[in-house]
Amino acid sequence: MITVDLRSDTVTKPTPGMLEAMWSAKVGDDVFGEDESINELEAKAAAMFGMEAGIFCPSGTMTNQIAIKCFTQPLDELIADQTAHVYRYEGGGIAFNSGVSTRLLNGYRGILTAEMIEPEINAENIHYPHTSLVVLENTVNKGGGSCYTLEQIASIAELCKANNLKLHLDGARIFNALAHTGDKAVDYGKYFNGISVCLSKGLGAPVGSVLLADKATIKYARRLRKVFGGGMRQAGFLAAAATYALDHHVERLKIDHAHAQILAEELAKCDWVTNVLPAETNIVLFDTIQPADVMLAKLEEKGIKANSTDKHRIRFVTHLDVHPNQVEYTVQVLKGLK
Repeated sequence: MITVDLRSDTVTKPTPGMLEAMWSAKVGDDVFGEDESINELEAKAAAMFGMEAGIFCPSGTMTNQIAIKCFTQPLDELIADQTAHVYRYEGGGIAFNSGVSTRLLNGYRGILTAEMIEPEINAENIHYPHTSLVVLENTVNKGGGSCYTLEQIASIAELCKANNLKLHLDGARIFNALAHTGDKAVDYGKYFNGISVCLSKGLGAPVGSVLLADKATIKYARRLRKVFGGGMRQAGFLAAAATYALDHHVERLKIDHAHAQILAEELAKCDWVTNVLPAETNIVLFDTIQPADVMLAKLEEKGIKANSTDKHRIRFVTHLDVHPNQVEYTVQVLKGLK
């Protein structure tokens, strides 16, 4: 029986070329700034997004939490969508690490607009927390891989600048967004004070995320990374995998999107499915008549692994380890489920 793992794009394994890059990596002590592979990755990622500098961290949660702490003070408030990963899936780190409250908005599939944000910026008043930061997520996980365009981002950045707010991007799947919109990564540096770029999802690196910002912010971020326990030593083996991913796995993301579209189209025909969200990128969210756990068990019997995101909602995520024959097999299984 074929096994198809659609739980997440975090389950990918290093490709042969990536393993070779890791094997031949030049490494040193990164806390001393002497790991050549990490220095190369940080410089490369910063240049790609038009930012001054970068810092390599073990996870996207760490890069997001460091960014929030860099851009806020205790008693501040940040604005984010109510589905935001920084709020829902980072263990309450906003409050614990930074002493900051969160103003949650209800965007369309997680996408905020300047018009939504503007009335939620607190006036200067001792009764209110000081609004200091807006956090966007691209793509939006809970939105089914929904994307911001640069035009949408530009209007939010203009509002932030006018109100002296910082703007951070949780770019967990930023390259998926760019593959869908056709926008250029280098243009993002015009709008964001910080960008977190995850390398271990669709790009297929085994570990890691890079925080990008100006040099002063990254200097402070290195102190915070150390405090958070993220000061790694010969981590260049991991950085080499990430650099390989940036060089070889970005363009192929469109394949994952095409696979997700095939699955979404088939799910829309299934009589046991009540709704399928638009599959813009590599995430497919769909609702089921029976509880999601019941349908997940039926899929598991056929070798298909997936996750639920709600009582009646299932998520499929395509990635570089999901091949055309596996997509075809999954389609046949979906057709046979009752």
